[in-house]
Amino acid sequence: MIRKFTPPKLSFRASARLILASAMAVATIGISSQLLAHGNVTPQPVDTSALPDIQPDNDTWLTHNPYRGNAKAIEIGESAFAQNCARCHGLGAISGGIAPDLRYLELGDSGDEWFVQRYHHGSSHDGKVYMPPMGEILGQKAGWAIRAWLETKHTDE
Repeated sequence: MIRKFTPPKLSFRASARLILASAMAVATIGISSQLLAHGNVTPQPVDTSALPDIQPDNDTWLTHNPYRGNAKAIEIGESAFAQNCARCHGLGAISGGIAPDLRYLELGDSGDEWFVQRYHHGSSHDGKVYMPPMGEILGQKAGWAIRAWLETKHTDE
């Protein structure tokens, strides 16, 4: 004889615990997938055609920002940052702790030097990539536009 399965009756407290445990499992899986995806983002193209070319040519990397204070570069840089950098460095360049908060980057040439090294070459330690080299992917003009925008977000606080 086959008996019909009847699930045991759960108390209110047991039901609440089961629901809470299920919700926590779903949240953990969702967060885990975001953490595993960190840094694994397809770079988005940046239209820099409205910016003047970099002299002597676009392939020779400068160590100072030729677009500092350029309103069009700042506009392009804001969009480029949101599309390509904010995932790790935070919206509005306000980091949530995963990557450096770029609002604290020094202004002027000393900050430019640090920025271009990280942007162009990336950052890796012990075989782990912490920032991919974006220079060859997005180009120098996009990088300096991002840097021009970052300087508008600078804070010492």
